[in-house]
Amino acid sequence: MTATAPRIRQSRLIRPVRLLFVTAVLIAGLFGALSGTASAHAALTGSDPKDGAVVEVAPKDITLTFSEQIAMGDNSIRVLDPSSKRVDVAKTRDLSDGGTVRYAVDLKPGLPDGTYTVAWQAVSTDSHPVSGAFTFSVGAPSKTTATVSGQEAGGGLVGTLYDTVRYLSYGGFVLLVGGAAFVLACWQRGAAVRPLQRLVVGGWVTLTAATLVLLLLRTPYTGSGKLGDAFDLGGLTDVLDTKTGAALVSRLLLLGAAALFIAVLFGAYAKRVTEAEAGTEAGTDGGDAGKAKADLTFGLSLGGAVVAAGIAGTWALSEHASTGIQTGLAMPLDVLHLLAVATWLGGLVSLLIALYRTPGIERAAVRRFSRIAFASVVVLAATGLYQSWRQVGSWSALTDTSYGQLLLVKVGLIAVLLCAAWFSRRWTGLLGERATTDTEAEPEAESEVASEAEAGDSGEAKEGDEPDSERAAQLARQRTALATARKKRTRDADPERSGLRRSVLTEACVALVVLAVTTALTGTEPGRTQEKEAGPSGSQAAAPAPARPVSLTEPFDTGGANGKGTLRLTLDPARSGTNLMHIWIDSPAGKPMDVPEVKVAYTLKSQQIGPLPVVPEHLAPGHWSASDVQIPMPGDWHLQVTVRTSDIDQTTIEKNVKIG
Repeated sequence: MTATAPRIRQSRLIRPVRLLFVTAVLIAGLFGALSGTASAHAALTGSDPKDGAVVEVAPKDITLTFSEQIAMGDNSIRVLDPSSKRVDVAKTRDLSDGGTVRYAVDLKPGLPDGTYTVAWQAVSTDSHPVSGAFTFSVGAPSKTTATVSGQEAGGGLVGTLYDTVRYLSYGGFVLLVGGAAFVLACWQRGAAVRPLQRLVVGGWVTLTAATLVLLLLRTPYTGSGKLGDAFDLGGLTDVLDTKTGAALVSRLLLLGAAALFIAVLFGAYAKRVTEAEAGTEAGTDGGDAGKAKADLTFGLSLGGAVVAAGIAGTWALSEHASTGIQTGLAMPLDVLHLLAVATWLGGLVSLLIALYRTPGIERAAVRRFSRIAFASVVVLAATGLYQSWRQVGSWSALTDTSYGQLLLVKVGLIAVLLCAAWFSRRWTGLLGERATTDTEAEPEAESEVASEAEAGDSGEAKEGDEPDSERAAQLARQRTALATARKKRTRDADPERSGLRRSVLTEACVALVVLAVTTALTGTEPGRTQEKEAGPSGSQAAAPAPARPVSLTEPFDTGGANGKGTLRLTLDPARSGTNLMHIWIDSPAGKPMDVPEVKVAYTLKSQQIGPLPVVPEHLAPGHWSASDVQIPMPGDWHLQVTVRTSDIDQTTIEKNVKIG
């Protein structure tokens, strides 16, 4: 009869896996919402002609001025005529000088009168795409069929995919660096443990795959927004010439070095650790094996730290830390911040795997990780405080900008994480108190397992003729399985160890959310920049609202002979700044009707501005116009139109209109 090794129950493992899966699903929804908070990182601060301007003669070129450095290609600025045909020469000129960032595009000569649409798209120095559009008119405004995409740059399906892959790249980095650090610094015996090996290798695979996908998605992410353009080789070549493309390629090269590091860690190093432990159990100091292990530990620690810092640097060199104030200090501190996050959160996941998937982890290893996690939190707090000051800039930006609000969410989550970590440290201390009792119990359990295995061995020997090598190997596997099952039962019966597993699982779930918020922060415009752009030439200039001309039709009666008629008025584009106003007066029969005088006044009562008088010019029978109506600010304006039909007969039409 063939004995069957007992199966180890997986219910205790399935529960935490399910919890982590549910947490990941919730994060996917949260992350989709957070990705919508990302906004432009460079703003259009001026243009020539200005938005909504009416010029008498068609300009030779269009000039755009931005708040910070950007990257533009030859098709980054498009000018469309009223029939939606391009009238630019598709060759962008860089006119930047000193601290002024300015680009221009030439127009075709002899442009006819009408309304023209200018659409632009660029990439900020922190790798995020920005876009906008505005209109101007030559001669007089006209109807236009020109349309630009209402989708925000970096949005849509491509934007969601890009943000999700960025999150996965951060997650892969955390597992790769944190898992390797946990093995080398806390639990060297873990180098030979399969679950930990799979964790670190999984982190490397995730980060490598995510980096490749990010390279492919850069073209549609910063350009057309069409997923099919991910396989455009010409676009990929252009991406490689950018700062972000160079950072992603450098990351791939460093991941090649990381692959060699992993091979040594789980190959030669795991072997050295096993040999050193065998020497220690035999009552020796391990001899050459112990020295080789120490040398290899030092070499792997040094080499791994260099590679990890290099990979972290690929983010620092291409995102928020590379632009703004104090970049020389911000980039190395950003590297330290990322390494601290990876060491803490990646080590946390490694500890969770060790607690659930291995027969036992030394209490000394748990205590070592507790000390390293504390040091990581200190570094994280110091570098995070500096980053917060640098990116937020003021107390008001902390609550009034999307970046500041996300930062507050992250701080709250870290506070929850620290509370869970406090409980973990408490359970770790209780583990130390029970160390003697557990150590005494383990030899008894092992002797009991050995007795069971010997009994099974004797039974098998009686039934068979001569146990062959295959049967001996089978019995050895049974003994191993019995010993593992007994150790697992002993471990699961330990209330302190169970408490530690629960608190570490809570930490891991919160850490996943923290990582999602951190990823969203890297894609959100810093609060300092948002406040800077909040003025009249700030974010409104970067993405002007669509023109919504004011149009009204009102009957009037001055009370005298021929005093009845209908007044029609339009104000275009009905925004702060220069506007074009037209007035038509028709007789009751619907024919143009001339009157001696038409006067207009605008008043913003809420700000005590006005009345601002406007005297339109008579253009044709029944038609008056004013091409330079200046509206100082948006708001609900009170409009007064006075129509005089004789020397003594006049009336005033009053309406409230929303401008801006």
